[in-house]
Amino acid sequence: SVMKYSIIGLLLIFSGANLAHAAIIEQDLDYKEGDTTLKGFIAYDDAQKGKRPGVLVVHEWWGHNDYARERARQLAKLGYVALAVDMYGDGKQANHPDDAQKFSSEIAQNMALGKARFIAAMAALKNINATDEDKIAAIGYCFGGAVYRWHARALISMASSASTAASAHPIQLNRAPLKLKYSSHTAAQTHSCLKNRSPASSMR
Repeated sequence: SVMKYSIIGLLLIFSGANLAHAAIIEQDLDYKEGDTTLKGFIAYDDAQKGKRPGVLVVHEWWGHNDYARERARQLAKLGYVALAVDMYGDGKQANHPDDAQKFSSEIAQNMALGKARFIAAMAALKNINATDEDKIAAIGYCFGGAVYRWHARALISMASSASTAASAHPIQLNRAPLKLKYSSHTAAQTHSCLKNRSPASSMR
């Protein structure tokens, strides 16, 4: 009947609206550290109400690329606000291991600069309305894991109540917990663990 199809049509409309509302929000996010513009990427689930823990995703030595962004998307689906950070500035990426070594060494050999950029990313994440400012954590991959280890104290000094990578305790939400761990690589070991990888192979 006409009434039957009208009801079905309304259900489909409302169902479509709900699906649209539940989309993962993805946005490029520029933030500053001194005079340098850092180009990050934020992702979170718009369907989830209230504030939720934030996670910094620190990229590999290739720089802020699609791999870091995909990890941010995965975290958003788990119920976190995730920021894929930019440690090099201006979204700079390496396409060759020699360039990757140069860019990562600039951060590894200048702890003050690395810490400043780590803290700038943390501040940018806290400024997102959906982020619970008291629950900030970080994850990293090879170079990114080393960066997190070097500057993990910044999370503690800024009164973070999120699980730290050092203890590997999971942040508990209504979804599957995520264990946050850090790499124990030194700068030299980071180079060793990545020297045979390419940006393409890192996307696995």
